[in-house]
Amino acid sequence: MKLFYESFRSLPLLAGIAFSVSGFCQSSGLDLNAIDKSVNPCTNFYRYACGTWIKNKPIPSDQSRWTRFNELTVRNQEILRKILDEAAKPSPSRTPVEQKIGDYYAACMNEAAIEKRGVEPLKQALAGIDKIKDRRQLTAEIIQLHRDGIRVFFALRVGPDEKDAEQYIVHLLQGGISLPDRDYYLKDDPKTVEIRHEFVKHLTKMFTLLDTGLGHPTADAGKQALAVMAIETILAKNSLDRVALRNPDNTYHKTTIEELVQLTPDFGWKEYLVKSGVPPVAYLNVAEPGFIKGLAPILESISLDDLKTYLTWHVLDSNLNVGGRTPVEAAVLPKAFEDENWNFYSHILNGVKEQQPRWKRCVEGVDTSLGEALGQQYVKVAFSGESKERTLKMVSEIEKEMAKLIQEADWMSPATKDQAMTKLHLVANKIGYPDKWRDYGKVKIAPDDAFGNARRARTENLQYRLGKVGQKVDKAEWSMTPPTVNAYYNPSENNINFPAGILQPPFYNSKAMDTVNYGGIGSVVGHELTHGFDDQGRRYDGRGNLRDWWTESDGKAFEGRADCVVKEYGGFSPAPGVQLNGKLTLGENAADNGGIRLAYMAMMDSLAGHPLTKTDGYTPQQQFFLGYAQLWCSNATPEAAAVRAKTDPHSPGEFRVNGVIRNVPEFSGAFSCKVGDAMVPDKTCRVW
Repeated sequence: MKLFYESFRSLPLLAGIAFSVSGFCQSSGLDLNAIDKSVNPCTNFYRYACGTWIKNKPIPSDQSRWTRFNELTVRNQEILRKILDEAAKPSPSRTPVEQKIGDYYAACMNEAAIEKRGVEPLKQALAGIDKIKDRRQLTAEIIQLHRDGIRVFFALRVGPDEKDAEQYIVHLLQGGISLPDRDYYLKDDPKTVEIRHEFVKHLTKMFTLLDTGLGHPTADAGKQALAVMAIETILAKNSLDRVALRNPDNTYHKTTIEELVQLTPDFGWKEYLVKSGVPPVAYLNVAEPGFIKGLAPILESISLDDLKTYLTWHVLDSNLNVGGRTPVEAAVLPKAFEDENWNFYSHILNGVKEQQPRWKRCVEGVDTSLGEALGQQYVKVAFSGESKERTLKMVSEIEKEMAKLIQEADWMSPATKDQAMTKLHLVANKIGYPDKWRDYGKVKIAPDDAFGNARRARTENLQYRLGKVGQKVDKAEWSMTPPTVNAYYNPSENNINFPAGILQPPFYNSKAMDTVNYGGIGSVVGHELTHGFDDQGRRYDGRGNLRDWWTESDGKAFEGRADCVVKEYGGFSPAPGVQLNGKLTLGENAADNGGIRLAYMAMMDSLAGHPLTKTDGYTPQQQFFLGYAQLWCSNATPEAAAVRAKTDPHSPGEFRVNGVIRNVPEFSGAFSCKVGDAMVPDKTCRVW
């Protein structure tokens, strides 16, 4: 799944509500107050479009960065809070949906009850780990933990068969580590070594807190921390890096059950599949066979005590990072654990100065665990049909422009163009929210059991996914909740998806001029459509199957054009001593460049025959480029910038603007720039 916006967690917000957006002028729709006219747009267009915004919008103390996305999130959270506050009030008139989301939120907000229960909710899982006496019992406990949604050692996922995209199959994936990326365990630069040292200190503190809560002595906490670090380092060494993971051919290995058993003979795979709830299957996809094979020496040679310590850590960790590695959600354990968790993952890793208020984190928790239930309430008050209609029209316009680019590509043969056109015509689009809402009826939610609610929601979600194995893929299903401020392309389904949350300013503004909206939501549409033909998407055909439909010479021509983008972005630095990884960010950079080109073409076609007059002092072309650039105004802590440079396939906002603008020849004409200016280099790159 290719996301438009880089985020460890999706950012929810409301769309379609009538409100004023500070800085947005109602004549053009541009944020004129964001512009810094002391900067030459030909020298640094990002600073020109966003310079005053950057100066006036420091990073809040509870954030690792501050962007236009975050601005919208704050507004949205206030309204979601009102929805949940109302739903949390006990009433016989509450609908089942209101009861679920209201009671989940109420339990999350009840810190006194969470403190009173302490670590009691963990005791059942910890007792199971404590009873492990041999390797067979180790297998049984791993099964139980996975059933509870605790992904120790590896991960199980249900998704389309990438070479038979109409069917769901089981995927076994590498996993089991706690730091943001494998490189944090393996690299020896001073900063990475320092983070590893801090991580061991964090583990030690967590084990000390756990032992205190259980009434156990704490003398072994440091030893326990080192045991976890040692095991996770081995898992990291066995893992593919993020660049290798970008190639879907590296992660597709259809494997029979007997072949899986041979990879890790002493692990009870047949028992695991049956007791985990996987329906009878003849095969599955072992995404990284080397990783699964590498589990054998870990499970066979490392002492049971150390393996039990590793399992204990992940039981604790899974209830602190409920929705992901960055703790933006409220934990369901006492505050001392939550504070230490925040200190490491948010403060040390990302430079955040203080925690968000609990209510915000509880809002995020509801969105993670009961997303479509919350989404139903959200769209009732927050989504405009007008924005959906306008987006559908723009999708149609931009698909026509993509057809032109394909037909005009002098580096593609007729045979490959025919295949590309077939794929383009099969692209489906989904806008706003699902046609059919997910039913959470099986999930028991209580107003006084935050831990149990999170666990039951997690467990039911796994069983919900496992129930799809062997069935036909439901392409109407969404991978994001309606309030999410993001968009994505799904290569296995060949569809582009725009949740309601993104269809509002600055992406879409019903009161703005079309030129600004083309730069905003138009570039988003173009971005997602281009993903179908980027370095990953091009490997899938129109039916969503992983298949090479390119001639050999056309494939080489594509790689040559893509390599130019790799080198260009690899030269950008988001923070002192940090370089972007051009190979990791290739797909998103190619989509940014292709997306703005498609949106610009669509805009110019729409303007044909109309007078090109200025508004707010800017021509239509200038409005377009400013509308695009102002999507990406941002500030970030140096720590967060460094983490994202290692882990994020998206470039930072500055380079999503300047890196793109450099490659758009129409920009120089719009702002009267000349070759040799920083925004008009001698050599440019273009994939599409």
